[in-house]
Amino acid sequence: MTITTDAPTLNTHALDLPVDVRFTPAGTPLAVRYDGRIWAVAAEPVHWFSRDSWWDTRRTAPVGIGNVVDVEHWRIQVRLDSTAPLRTFELRRDPLSEQWLLATITDD
Repeated sequence: MTITTDAPTLNTHALDLPVDVRFTPAGTPLAVRYDGRIWAVAAEPVHWFSRDSWWDTRRTAPVGIGNVVDVEHWRIQVRLDSTAPLRTFELRRDPLSEQWLLATITDD
């Protein structure tokens, strides 16, 4: 007997590449520069925080430097133009960094 699933398999690529993110005045992503192109946000983004496993990285910070454990994440659906298919980008910004990373791309 073979077990199958009816759910489609998504094509996900793990990357961790530096990207430039443009934000609205309210602080939500508006567009991402990736692979030399501008990807416009086409749906309501999802925002959350996770905790860095500082005990694994052995990262230290000077006293008073601020938050060294909260990793910021955004999941956004983007497209190159109004006729292009949607793609899902997951963005991550590590503690003590101003650089956003494109963590994964999922082809919807």
